[in-house]
Amino acid sequence: MAFKVLLTDYEFENLKYEEDVFKESGLDIEFVKAQCKTEDEVAEQAKHADAILNQYAPISRRVIESLENAKVISRYGVGVNTIDIDAANEKGITVANVPDYGMEEVSNHALALLLSWARKVTLLNNEVKRGNWDFKACVPIHRFNNQTVGVLGFGRIPRRFIEKVKPLGFKLAAYDPFVSAEDMASAGVKKMELDEIIREADYLSVHVPLIKDTYHLLNADRFSQMKKNAVIINTARGPIIDEKALIEALENGIIAGAALDVAEEEPISIDSPLFHMDNVIITPHSAWYSEEAMVELRQKAAKNIVQVLKGEKTPYALT
Repeated sequence: MAFKVLLTDYEFENLKYEEDVFKESGLDIEFVKAQCKTEDEVAEQAKHADAILNQYAPISRRVIESLENAKVISRYGVGVNTIDIDAANEKGITVANVPDYGMEEVSNHALALLLSWARKVTLLNNEVKRGNWDFKACVPIHRFNNQTVGVLGFGRIPRRFIEKVKPLGFKLAAYDPFVSAEDMASAGVKKMELDEIIREADYLSVHVPLIKDTYHLLNADRFSQMKKNAVIINTARGPIIDEKALIEALENGIIAGAALDVAEEEPISIDSPLFHMDNVIITPHSAWYSEEAMVELRQKAAKNIVQVLKGEKTPYALT
């Protein structure tokens, strides 16, 4: 039996890893590559597909309801906000992601942003290159053991991040309504409620998924409750932070700074005030990246499809 697998969109130079997985599967797979941008384009291309591999193209309820043969939708990455999971579940279509491919990379990147801010490495680098050879450009810097790193979320990535931060001497706290205080304590972390961690954190690292309840989780009201020296680190999803409110908080000295790998709209507009702030570090949604992580991501996303088409259950199924 032949299966049609549609790749809705991609930004890789080639599709070697996906093609190798399909070739080695023993299945008769027709691998169709597209570059869909809109719901209409996805619906047209995917209507008769048995499986869908997705990067950024929208797979909405309308798209899913138009699918005639689809058994699985596999997404490159951890987040599945491009896919209407409820609609897929109602239609009996498996949705799968790759939640563990970038665990080391994202936790490392968050750590790098934390250390760059805590020792003001980026600021000092910029000052020296402007001709200012003076440590006073970074005043004040405080010892790590006098500061609290707060973590929003306590899944795979934040736990790994915490393991890496712990030896540095910071006090550690986390917010996650689905994890017990005992579980956190066993990792050397104090469990806090959201309002408490907002008030107490000197550095607040964001590691929650983007869902309805976390959209603009960090907003003007919450910025107003934070310490004036607080710094926000976001390697999760941009819309978790109300970017307009963040800019106002930074401009008005309500919080001290931000280190962002993600934004509400990517790429960030060159006209954004964030580009002109010395108290903001920006990287281009690169926290997930290493050569090894990219290979793992692509292979596992393709393997999700193979397993479902073979009648097996992928360990990364969300529905």
